[in-house]
Order: sequence, then structure tokens, then C-alpha cells
Amino acid sequence: MNRSIHPHAFTNVFETLSRDYLQGKDEVLRLSVIALLVGGHILVEDLPGLGKTTVALALAGVTGLSFGRVQCTSDLLPSDITGLSIYNREEGHFSFQPGPIFNNIVLLDEINRAMPRTQSAMLEAMEERRVTIEGVTHPLPDPFMVFATQNPSDQSGTFLLPESQLDRFLICTGIGYPDEQLERQIIAGGGIRELVSNLVPLVTSAEIIAAKKEVHAVYLSDKVLSYIHNIILATRRHDLILTGLSTRAAINLAQAAKASAFLCGRDYVAPDDVKSIAVAVCAHRLIMRNEMTNADRGGVVRTIISSIALPLA
Repeated sequence: MNRSIHPHAFTNVFETLSRDYLQGKDEVLRLSVIALLVGGHILVEDLPGLGKTTVALALAGVTGLSFGRVQCTSDLLPSDITGLSIYNREEGHFSFQPGPIFNNIVLLDEINRAMPRTQSAMLEAMEERRVTIEGVTHPLPDPFMVFATQNPSDQSGTFLLPESQLDRFLICTGIGYPDEQLERQIIAGGGIRELVSNLVPLVTSAEIIAAKKEVHAVYLSDKVLSYIHNIILATRRHDLILTGLSTRAAINLAQAAKASAFLCGRDYVAPDDVKSIAVAVCAHRLIMRNEMTNADRGGVVRTIISSIALPLA
């Protein structure tokens, strides 16, 4: 197959980080690269101190993309993220001062500590890749990805993200505790923030944009398309689910499956690509019935997938 950019350039990104810097975080790194290749956003939910922020810093460093960070707090204002117009006395007019959202990779740290009004300010940026301030629309850079982290919702000082906000995230995942031997090695080695800040880029922004076009061109057969659609329909009919997956979720699942196929070196989507990404793309979008609010959404998605016949070759 003729490609303008080889998938190995991107598999090398997460393999290098996983091997040399962020051991035990293979899956979140793979999902982060998939989100970048699709032009989507990723939400990482887990306990504090497990390396969520470090993953975002490392991804920015190894891609050479500009990086902006917002530490979300209850007093954070929308303008702290998007920017604002400031009056210049010497020149006699207002000039726009862009906020951290005008970077390629934007880390929204502990997003669920921000007030709902501030959370909603990010909707246009995440969906439309632009920000409108005082009637003037400002485009965001390309590539653009929001890497948001959040603490578990039962921790104090957190505000639940509304369904409309969650639906803007292509992927939601966690990190989890490392195994005992690896954790001992991490403790002995200490922090790696300084090492991460000095990472040498392995790809360029031009290569990322070219790869996004390659991902878009990955072939999705009618049979695999029907397989994806059957998954979506099954969530809408499931007894434990109040509101199933939307059409946007189906589009996102197909896009992420294409990125997974690309990273595997294929120019077509296989059912295994869909299965490998389905929980990360679908689970956070499900609205469960009241009595099942604390249900394992990932487990529900896996059960649904296991009940649907794979498409025949």
C-alpha cells in the first residue's frame, strides 16, 4: 500500500514512551495516539498521583506540539481558558490575548473541579475547533486535542460533567495502579517530570496532519459498518441502559477503529479494531437506569459486544 506517512512513526511514539518513560501505561498511551490521529479528545479518570498529567506532558514532548495547561479550580473563569480582550491605552484599542486553549495539546487538569459554567465554555472549542469571544471567531490550531483528567466523582469538590460534555470526548479511560514490581521501580527512580520535559520529538505536526488524512482514508466495509451499527442499536435496547449511544458515538467508534487499523499497518478496518476500542469510546456515553447508576459501564459494553455475531469475511 502507498502511504504518505508510515504507521510505524506513530507506533514508535507510544512504544518509546511506554518502554523508556511511562512503563505500565501502554493502553492509555495507545488511546492517546488514536485520539490524536482522529482529531478527538481524551478524558482520563483515575485517582490523583497515578501519572495522568505526566502522560499529557510526555505526549506533547514526543510530538513536538505546543502545550497549554489549565489547572481547573472552582473559581476558574471561562476567559482563563479561552482568553480575553484587553484595552491597550497606548494604541487606543482592545487587543485579543489568547488563552491556553490556543495550543495543539491542551491539558485540562482535574476538569471536574471547574464549575459547570466554565466546563461549558469548552464545548465550542472541542466540537468546532474555534472560540468566539465578543462576537469575533478565532480558529484553533491544527492539530488540536484536549487531554482532560478528572478525579473520581465521589471525591470532595468535584462537579459531574454533563452528558453533553462527556459526549465531546472521543475516548474515556483510566490508568490504574501499576503492578507491585513496577511500582517499586518507579519509587526507586523517583519522578520523571524533568526527563519528560526534555523529550525529543519523534514526529512533526505536518506528519500528524498527513496521518490524519491516511486514517480518514482507511476502508470501512459494509459488513464492519453493520457490525458497528448493531452495537449502537443494542445499547438502545438494553434493559440496564436508559439512553443508548448516539449517532455521534457511532461515527466516533468508526473513526477510532480506523485509527486502530492504521496503527496495525492495515488500510481496512477489521472487527478486532472495533472490539479493541469499543469500551473506551462507548462506555462513558451510556446513561444507565436509576437503579444501575453505579453499574460497570465497561462491563455492559463488553457484554453487548460478546452477544453480537462477528461479520463474516
